[in-house]
Amino acid sequence: MDIRRADDRFRTTSGWLDSHHSFSFGPYYDPANVGFGLLVVHNDEVVAPGTGFDTHPHQDLEIVTWVLRGALVHQDSEGHSGIVYPGLAQRMSAGSGIQHSERNDAGEPVRYVQMWVRPDELDLDPSYQQAEVGDSLAGGDLVPIASGLPKHADTAAIRINQSKAGLYAARLAPGQAVQLPTAPYVHLFVALGTILLEGAGSLGTADAARLVAADGQRVTAGPGGAEVLVWEMLA
Repeated sequence: MDIRRADDRFRTTSGWLDSHHSFSFGPYYDPANVGFGLLVVHNDEVVAPGTGFDTHPHQDLEIVTWVLRGALVHQDSEGHSGIVYPGLAQRMSAGSGIQHSERNDAGEPVRYVQMWVRPDELDLDPSYQQAEVGDSLAGGDLVPIASGLPKHADTAAIRINQSKAGLYAARLAPGQAVQLPTAPYVHLFVALGTILLEGAGSLGTADAARLVAADGQRVTAGPGGAEVLVWEMLA
């Protein structure tokens, strides 16, 4: 179990962007920290009102976006568009090549987490999917929101083109607990609030844990509740 604290992440700042990188990204490169399991990017972004990422390309990536505050406007070269807000899961499969933009057209900063995994196959047709999952999170369970794992074929809100990875979200009331998956690799990110992680102690907002040979550790929300993102990976 490897605990990574929020303040230890790489950081990119500008007049409109405040971005924290869990893994090597852009100008920040650490050969010992280029990913975990199948997860190669995990960026925690805050974008100022009226700004955002202009049109830029991607290829052969499964890109999952989860908004925590505000709203993000997506447009891409395949004609897809959407507004992503808290409780809505979004996936863009870059495949053989796609260009997209991400903008904050609202009057408040938007905070979101963007996660990239490599697909099973290269040069797939680019595609896009989004689904509302807010109601499913009300029960406090780990909900599969973006997955390619065979066991989630009928339960994941959106599918990704990676059969060995799946993303869960949970919104936990104070004192409420969930059990992490039993898997070769599990990545736990505390998106909001505080938790107690069995075997590790207290984790706060934007802290993360990387578990190898995870065996179902318990996660319990702190006094103010918590929201967590959990990747289960078989490789």
